[in-house]
Amino acid sequence: MFARGFAVDLSKPLVFQVGHLGEAYDEWVHQPIVSRTGPRFFSNDILECLTRTRWWVVPLVWFPVVCWLVSLSLQRGLAPPHVVTATVCGVFVWTLLEYTLHRFLFHMKTTSYWGNTLHYLLHGCHHKHPMDALRLVFPPAATAILCVPIWCIFRLLLTPSLAPAMFGGGLFGYVTYDVTHYYLHHGQPSKGVTQRLKKYHLQHHFRVQTKGFGITSSFWDHVFGTFPQLKVAEKSR
Repeated sequence: MFARGFAVDLSKPLVFQVGHLGEAYDEWVHQPIVSRTGPRFFSNDILECLTRTRWWVVPLVWFPVVCWLVSLSLQRGLAPPHVVTATVCGVFVWTLLEYTLHRFLFHMKTTSYWGNTLHYLLHGCHHKHPMDALRLVFPPAATAILCVPIWCIFRLLLTPSLAPAMFGGGLFGYVTYDVTHYYLHHGQPSKGVTQRLKKYHLQHHFRVQTKGFGITSSFWDHVFGTFPQLKVAEKSR
């Protein structure tokens, strides 16, 4: 794919190449290459290592944080039933955040050099190489950075005893999202809810990339009218 004579060389580190695609970037990044091994991002080995994360690192790092946040609400005097309610509410808030981030941030249109570069790092790489097993979940450092403004909003809007449990619920929702996302790409569900979720998510990658923004649930896609018409897609094969 060319933009003013520029072609991406897949044999070289990609991150600082994709920005040169300009307006052609969006079309290029949504033409997936199906391979379990992804491309090199950076020539620097340390930076390259930071882009790769095994799926089990996510629960290993964040589940203890979730437990600590919930216990913090208990220590601050929030009654156990209220802690449970706040945690569940946090999970529900996450489902909306999951949909919103995916639809409006991860799928924003970019044409500038740095816009394309940042988008590729954030989500474009996943659409270009959807089966890259080591770049499917978010690196903990990136998650921590994204958590800071969300935690600040929770602290601003909620009481000191309520904020930790609700944020912990949201973080639990995130962990569920990342692990589920990995499973939908690399698991082999044969029936039931997981099989339907896998079909629904792969439609987003390979058929209708402007719909199907939920990962753990299609609830918000139904609410906002972005649920892909699976039967229509099947007939068009």
